[in-house]
Amino acid sequence: MSRIGKKPVPLPGGVSANINGRELAVKGPKGTLTLAMRDEIAYAVEDGGISVQPANDSKQARAFWGMQRTLVQNLVTGVTEGFTKTLEITGVGYRANAQGKNLKLQLGYSHDVDFPVPEGIEIKTPDQTTVQISGIDKQKVGQVAAEIRRWRKPEPYKGKGIKYRGEFIFRKEGKKK
Repeated sequence: MSRIGKKPVPLPGGVSANINGRELAVKGPKGTLTLAMRDEIAYAVEDGGISVQPANDSKQARAFWGMQRTLVQNLVTGVTEGFTKTLEITGVGYRANAQGKNLKLQLGYSHDVDFPVPEGIEIKTPDQTTVQISGIDKQKVGQVAAEIRRWRKPEPYKGKGIKYRGEFIFRKEGKKK
């Protein structure tokens, strides 16, 4: 039994959900998100919530149960509050600047990195060393943050690079004389 899967996903006010064929659509104040439904899982839109139950007793249905319930919860959270990831840039001369539909990064390369912002994602730079990525799709927000971070991962000696806010960088001691 999945402890997560047993709980129905509550629908706050202003959020509606409906099932069209093998697709669950959740509509809220920030937009609409859809989820392709698995055959092993039975979804039901009930009064004030969405319940997720295994359709049969197979091992695969039990394995997908909790994950599918979490994906439905992410849809509801996304259309009501949205998701945000914050990146911090550390290093002399490293900086970021959001310019319309592009993010310009200066990361110590011989050229500036122009990162095109995907549709449905909003990027803000409150200061030169902070990048805030927000949107309604949790997977897309995380993927964009990972792609930006990939340009200059934090290194363990001086901690220079792009890291997630709150991420701990294991520091190594330098070379001994």
